Amino acid sequence: MAKNIVYLLALFFLISCKKNNTEIKAVSDKGETIKTEFATGFEVIEYENYNIIQLKKPWPNADRTFTYLLVDKNKEVPENVSYDALVRTPVEKIVVTSTTHIPALESLGEIDKLVGFPNTKFISSVAARKRIDAGKVKELGKNENINTEVLLDIQPDVVVGFAVNGNNKTFNTIKKAGIPVLYNAAWIEEHALGRAEWIKFFGYLFKKEAQANTVFNKIVEDYKSAKTLAKSTTNKPTVLAGSMFKDVWNVPYGNSWVAQFIADANGDYLWKDTKGSGSIALNIESVIEKAQHADIWVTSGNAMSKNELTASNQHYKQFKAFQENNTYIANRKGATGGLLFFELGPNRPDLILKDLIKIFHPELLPNHQLYFYTKIE
Repeated sequence: MAKNIVYLLALFFLISCKKNNTEIKAVSDKGETIKTEFATGFEVIEYENYNIIQLKKPWPNADRTFTYLLVDKNKEVPENVSYDALVRTPVEKIVVTSTTHIPALESLGEIDKLVGFPNTKFISSVAARKRIDAGKVKELGKNENINTEVLLDIQPDVVVGFAVNGNNKTFNTIKKAGIPVLYNAAWIEEHALGRAEWIKFFGYLFKKEAQANTVFNKIVEDYKSAKTLAKSTTNKPTVLAGSMFKDVWNVPYGNSWVAQFIADANGDYLWKDTKGSGSIALNIESVIEKAQHADIWVTSGNAMSKNELTASNQHYKQFKAFQENNTYIANRKGATGGLLFFELGPNRPDLILKDLIKIFHPELLPNHQLYFYTKIE
């Protein structure tokens, strides 16, 4: 799944203080800057009659930033404020373009505001699927080529998209039609809790900032508690991650989202010392040399059995974790086949962490049932 949005940093004199454990405020003569604790892609400046979301990096290696002006529907749009998009709040009709956006709408109690989505078959959310089945969410085609005719017909208040670069002609068409497009780049965040913190981005759109903070604070509390529990044991199993695609094994970098989960679950990730963005493309020989005797193998995908894995690649048989049934795949699916790990996972890092702790140290969480992962036997 995919991907991007981020923002411009305002230069204000900061007086830092803590609020609700995850919100750091800084007072300036032009507004109150709300800085995030884990997310690096955005910040918000609150004014008396409006808010500004500043995006510092809308896509990887972006050379520009975006400013989004959010104004209550009952307030006048301020003069002399420059912006890239204007959104009247609270939003009543929204189109999102990534399944990772869906859980935030659910958590805020705003799933009923979803009116359009590209490739609805990939959505796993039960609540969202009810709306889709009832014809309340329009199918917008492919994400790379949204059906603008259908989208313009439903006239959403805002479209929340993502981009791998700034060359999205469809979004430009939507903007020219007068519908604001906001980039969301939660997927760029390297910290697991940073991705989850983007619920605050949606909170401002629906004027539910306090509820977004409450939801996020609970996730942080549960994540930190689980991490502390994992560190209570000295046992640290060696871990292999990723899988093969054709002749390449894609191994997450040591500073990646996946690697952080493994470290916080007190696992010894074999590529923990590597640095980079995304995954390392390795040949099978180098992976076998380094990880043939790894205690545990974790990955994601559709396979449900060892036979399915070996049908895709016979090399898997050479790994100790495969031979000894210590292979775990995040393969839980929604009603139409979407992988829940990619939809809900970025929004619930606490659940991913607990799953990995259960896998690495089952004695620490004896009552936890795996939420995303399945043991492959």
